[in-house]
Amino acid sequence: METGRTPKLVGTVWGLLILNTLGSTGAETVVPLPRSLIQMVTMGALAVAFSLALALNLRLRVRASAFLFLLTLLLVPSVISSADLESGFGALFRCARLGLFVGTLWLLSRWWDGGPTFVRHHIRMYFAVLCTVAAGALVSPGAAMPDLYGGRLVGALWPLTPPQIGQYAAVIIGLALLLVLSRQTDRRSAALVIVPSLLLLVLTHTRTATLGLLVGLTLAIGSLALTSAAARRFFSWAVLCAAVAAVAFASALHAWFLRGQSEENFSNLTGRAKVWDALLAAPRTVGEKVFGIGLGDKSFDGLPIDNSWLAVYHEQGLIGIALVATVFVVLGGVALLRPPSPARACAIFLISYCALASYTEAGLGDASPYLLHLAVAASLLASPAAATPPVTPEPPRRRVPRWARTPEVT
Repeated sequence: METGRTPKLVGTVWGLLILNTLGSTGAETVVPLPRSLIQMVTMGALAVAFSLALALNLRLRVRASAFLFLLTLLLVPSVISSADLESGFGALFRCARLGLFVGTLWLLSRWWDGGPTFVRHHIRMYFAVLCTVAAGALVSPGAAMPDLYGGRLVGALWPLTPPQIGQYAAVIIGLALLLVLSRQTDRRSAALVIVPSLLLLVLTHTRTATLGLLVGLTLAIGSLALTSAAARRFFSWAVLCAAVAAVAFASALHAWFLRGQSEENFSNLTGRAKVWDALLAAPRTVGEKVFGIGLGDKSFDGLPIDNSWLAVYHEQGLIGIALVATVFVVLGGVALLRPPSPARACAIFLISYCALASYTEAGLGDASPYLLHLAVAASLLASPAAATPPVTPEPPRRRVPRWARTPEVT
């Protein structure tokens, strides 16, 4: 199938999907925004994204994708568990949202060709989100670093939490760095993204995003080391600088990592373990174990679950866990089987980042930034579409007069 040039509106659709996954809860903003207004904007963004994607792909040409097939199957336990309305009508609404989200990805899969197009869209859109965070910090530093969050950076113009900002910053730092190492962008453009994003990541004090960035880059650059001299040089210098920093700034790094918490609170993962133990100990019927209780707000007894696997188990059951695990197995297996390339390195970074972050953050079972990260990885691992060779028209036949024709021999 021939994909052709990617229309510019595809970037707009991707930006609308990102807007839909920003969420409606977080810190207090400088100008108070009603939650109903935020939800109207985010859900409207998804509806417009689907409509634009459908207009761009009226013939419904899609690329075969195991990733999207598994996400479509994930709708089955979601709908079955939500149909009894144990989680309220909101569960069915979230199912419809997930269906529209997956449908938009199917429509965009027409342009998944293993190239960096969606990586660039991802970086641009999330960098635009981070620009609003930086603008909020400049306009109102007190609102951007409130005591409620321990002085960590939050969104003062749009309600974004520190883990959200840290996630966006870490992902685009890693992708921009891999693009410059593979010479798919210039150093100046990469520095304009990496430097401010790194500053915002430090201000959020987000441990999960920091570890995800380091682990993901280590694996991604390691996959390039055999074929890229630039990757080998960067890896060597990074290891040397990390060793020096670990020795020279050990106490400062330890204090930053603890964020003023006690060792007991840190070992308890800031109270997450208590919620996880209570969730696993709660009595469940066989149906709830298999299909879950329906899509909700990723909380248990009013407290956030903050673990993708337990959130999927709670809402979509064991079937949901099996499908999400298969997503990682399929994407990781395809990435390992591909020859070293910049696209493979970016995919490995995104897959490993999402896998690590899934331990302390939820989102793999519903429309979320993590599914968008994995969708970019799937687009990078897609086989390039075979171009249809142009058909050369045959030259018109000349009409030969009767007197000039060669007589037939009988």
